[in-house]
Amino acid sequence: MAKRLSQSSVNWAALAERVPAEQKSHLTVFKVRSDGYLRRVLANPPEPPKINWSLYKQTIPIPGMVDTFQKQYEALKVPYPTDTQSAQVEAQWAEVKKAIQAFIQESNANITSFEKEISATKALLPYEQMTMEDFNEAYPDQALDSVNRPSFWPHEPEDQPGYVDPDQPASSH
Repeated sequence: MAKRLSQSSVNWAALAERVPAEQKSHLTVFKVRSDGYLRRVLANPPEPPKINWSLYKQTIPIPGMVDTFQKQYEALKVPYPTDTQSAQVEAQWAEVKKAIQAFIQESNANITSFEKEISATKALLPYEQMTMEDFNEAYPDQALDSVNRPSFWPHEPEDQPGYVDPDQPASSH
């Protein structure tokens, strides 16, 4: 015999948090239908009513007919489907949990590195107070260096002597 439902196994509050605002009315209709179905199921007794076979034997004049029906009724077994998917769902859930934990660890590592960057940026002088020498110290790769890396105005890579466009195929001479 299948186990008897006593209450809904759906966490409606958690489900409502995940439903977009434009879908709330559909969720409400679904919840009302689900609750109605649960009430109809709970209104029925857990076991089917017992049949009074002796009453039928007294009132039906054909001999053996009630006995035949009784044997057939008692031999009837309604098959309850077996659960073949729960193991697969649990295995998938275990894999998802591993992926979630890996994502959390990766995110925490990113958060730590970004907090270091934020603290380093907050430790710098504000740009309004920074001189060219301060900028050169803080960002040596971006600052103009006329001795080691001379450049011409407007100081863009494509305006410098010896620039090779990486998008153009190399010409063979």
